[in-house]
Amino acid sequence: MVALYRPNSEFARQVEEFVRDMQRQHGVDERHIEMLDYDSREGAAMASLYDVMTQPTILVIGDDGSYVKSWQGTNLPLMQEVAGYVFSYH
Repeated sequence: MVALYRPNSEFARQVEEFVRDMQRQHGVDERHIEMLDYDSREGAAMASLYDVMTQPTILVIGDDGSYVKSWQGTNLPLMQEVAGYVFSYH
């Protein structure tokens, strides 16, 4: 799972809490979660590769780098739904 967001935005806390809760409540460990600054070189490359047009975005990417599922915008998805995709493709 990749969280693409702007760490200094008004949505940063919401995204960071979402990721922390995913780890705590659903057992998604750090090797399955990456948090990227949307404006960084790596974040911009990831956004371009997976056609991300807005932030925050939650991406699920398979072990082979293939696109699985994404959620874009301020209404974050249900953690249970994201966890289901993460565990199905890792």
